[in-house]
Amino acid sequence: MSAVPSTRTVARTSLAAFAAAALAVTFASPAAAATGTRTVTEGGTTYNLSLTAPDSAAASGANITVTGSGYNTAQGVYVSLCVVDGAQGANKPSPCLGGQDQSGTTGASHWVSGLGGGLPNTSPFGAGGTFSVRIHVKADLGGGNVCGDTVECAIVTRADHTDTNDRKYDVHAPINFV
Repeated sequence: MSAVPSTRTVARTSLAAFAAAALAVTFASPAAAATGTRTVTEGGTTYNLSLTAPDSAAASGANITVTGSGYNTAQGVYVSLCVVDGAQGANKPSPCLGGQDQSGTTGASHWVSGLGGGLPNTSPFGAGGTFSVRIHVKADLGGGNVCGDTVECAIVTRADHTDTNDRKYDVHAPINFV
């Protein structure tokens, strides 16, 4: 005797297949973007800073592309995942995943500068203070700093080592880890 599936079984199977397909499309879609903006004036020039990065990433680690525009090409910035405390410019974003990464081994930070290009993980600004860089991020920054668990984190730009205490170039793009 062959079993003929009931209408209810066929409907459940079809619904399960549809739900699985919808879930696959959701996860295959590109991540939404988070943008941080800030306007600063320095030396009589106004800079409209914009920083864009994915708004979520895998907690275990992911390579992401970060873009920026409107930066002062005379002031280099680090691009990294950092602990943030308060509004942009209120407190220095720190610690950051990978530190300055001058050896280029972690890929967790990138230096963008008018001088850029001579060291690993460095590049020059493009026209109009633009940049597009790839960095590696993960939720655990070490030392008990876990994004979304023990600390708040964001993809940030901050003034480089030539003016490390300058908070004008701190821009935060929030990120969540899943």
